[in-house]
Order: sequence, then C-alpha cells, then structure tokens
Amino acid sequence: MKKRNYIINYSLLFCLFFFMIISIITIFSASDYLSPSLGKLYLKQFFWYCSGFFLIFLIAKIGNQRMKGWAWIFYFIGNFLLLLLLFFGKPINHSRCWFVIPGIGSFQPSEFMKIFLILIVSQVVSYEIKDKNNLTFKDEVLLIGKIFFIFLLPTVLTFLEPDTGVIFLYFIICLSILFISPIRKRWFLIGGGIGITCLLLFLFFYFKKQSLFIDIFGTDLFYRIDRLLDWKNGTGLQLENSLTAIGSSGLYGHGFHQTPLYFPESGTDFIFSVFASNFGLVGSYLLLIVLFIFDFSLFKVARNTKDFSNQAIVIGGTSMLIYQQFQNISMTLGVLPITGITLPFISYGGSSLLSYMFLLGIIFNIYHDSNRKINR
Repeated sequence: MKKRNYIINYSLLFCLFFFMIISIITIFSASDYLSPSLGKLYLKQFFWYCSGFFLIFLIAKIGNQRMKGWAWIFYFIGNFLLLLLLFFGKPINHSRCWFVIPGIGSFQPSEFMKIFLILIVSQVVSYEIKDKNNLTFKDEVLLIGKIFFIFLLPTVLTFLEPDTGVIFLYFIICLSILFISPIRKRWFLIGGGIGITCLLLFLFFYFKKQSLFIDIFGTDLFYRIDRLLDWKNGTGLQLENSLTAIGSSGLYGHGFHQTPLYFPESGTDFIFSVFASNFGLVGSYLLLIVLFIFDFSLFKVARNTKDFSNQAIVIGGTSMLIYQQFQNISMTLGVLPITGITLPFISYGGSSLLSYMFLLGIIFNIYHDSNRKINR
C-alpha cells in the first residue's frame, strides 16, 4: 500500500522562513551592542532554527498520537525542572530562570513548560467533555478545579524564580482553552469579577498600606511591582532609547546594521526596536503583515479541525503567541509595561525558539491529519 505524502501548510512554512531571515539579520544588526562574551548570536540563532526545523520533522515522524500520550510525562518533567532551578539555576539579573550548560549555553525550562501546559490542558478538557452533550454544574466545577490545580503548580514554581511575564502566558493558555470549551460563559464573568476585586484590593494595599503590604508579601514583590508600574513614567534607558531609535527611523529606517542607539537586551526583549530603527515604517508594516498571516493561518488550522483536543492545542498556542507579539511590540513603544516578554521567532533564544518549533511540529501534524481526512 502506497504511503500518503505529508500535507504541508505552506503559509506557515513561508512565515517561518521569513521570521528566520528577519531574526538573523536583526540579531546581526544588534551585535555591535551585545557583549563579545556571548559570541556570534546570529550564527547561534541560525543553528537553533536548523535544530527547530529538524524538531518539526522529528515530530512529524513520531505523530501526534504519541505526543499526546506523553503529555503528563512532559508536564511532570517540566515542573521537576522548574523545581530544580530554585536550587541549581544560575542567578542572572536576580532571577533563577536558566540552567547554564557549558559549551551550549543557557536552557530555560519555563519556555517548554508553556507548550507542555497547552498539551495537558487541552487533553484534560477534551477528556472531561467527551461524550457529554451538556455539562452539569458539577461537571463545570470539577473541570475548572482540575485546570486550576494544573495551572497552579508551574505558576508557583515560576513565580519563585521569579519570572512574572511567563505566568501571564500560563494564564492566557488556560483561559483561551477553557473559553472554547462547552462550559457556560457565566464562569468567565464570575472569574473576572473575582479577579478584578482581588486586583483592586491588592493595589489598595500596595498604594495605601505599603508597610502592611511589605509585611504580608515581602519587599521583593513590592519592588517588582514598583518596577512594573513605573513604565507609565516613560523613564529608563531601555524605553527612552527604544522610543528615540524607532521615532527617528522614518519611512525606510537608518539602514541595515545602522542601529543608532544602545539599549540593553537589544537582541531579545527589544529586538523590534532594532528592526524598526533599521528598516523604518515600511519594514515594520511588512513584519506586522507577516505576523498577521501567520496568526490567521493558525486560526484556519483550528477552524478546520473537528477534534476538540487538536483545536484546543492550536487556540492555546495561537493565543499565547498573539499575546507575546502584542506585549513585546507594545512595550518597546511605551504602550505597555516592560515585562521581559520576547518576540516569538524573532528574538534570540534557543529555548524559546525550540519550544515554538515543538508546538508548530504538533500543529503541522494537526493540519496534515485534518486535510488527509478531508481528501479521503
């Protein structure tokens, strides 16, 4: 029997190659302001992209049935690595978010934990709603409770590193998958009301009862929130130079490898500032258009699959990526706080890039399986 050819989503593949080119040339352009001890990061990024494409190929060979079967294993391995970070992680910028592997570089478990969370939450929700036409009140409470405890363990471990930005991604992943599930939307109104109330009380103590706030939560959390809320003042070397570099770039930018100003994390958190300053408004619009094509292609994959578990994986992953895109670009423009969220597929980082490629490998399989059924 002749084996069917693998059905490739060429829109996603085109976007990936575009992102690879943009990422490498932008990291190269930022290289003048990066520490020489880091080496040639643009070459490392090319290596991580090659490794990522191999990972996609490997996942295509393995198949999603096995990948989903390993979801709980992935989840517990991810949490175990997050726990080990608290004892063996190397402190960088007052955070223990990375293992340092000699000769290779740093490894950030929370990047992979995002993908593992997508797999396990989509699987749990799919199992709980299977063969149920209508969920009872008890069913909904049990489902939300299970997802909450699955979410809670990596959230606590990640908070202790601390890596607050990733916690928002955990939350968005769980929320987006629950949102497309059959549970009644009143739970989102109830949860939103409780969340807003807790936030207002939290901010009340932070602004009005600071000594009590420090006694309860400690000075570390107080200063972390202070740095987060200080973005509205528009102060700080990163933000000021980012706004100057982008604002002075004009229609076509200062030119390739002509980044006019230095700002920290130019190859990661502020990669968009480097790209916009080099290629101006036209280049920035081009990047935004390709990001839109990429996100829209992911939504099309979700829409065309009939299996809820597959749909949940794509929606959870897409929601995470869109939030990161919006947060990263907005913080470089001073619209949102600086949270350390990188720009997916563009910012330098082996852990983040391989984790996204891991997710895309699964999504390519979902696209293949959906179209194979349609073509039968």
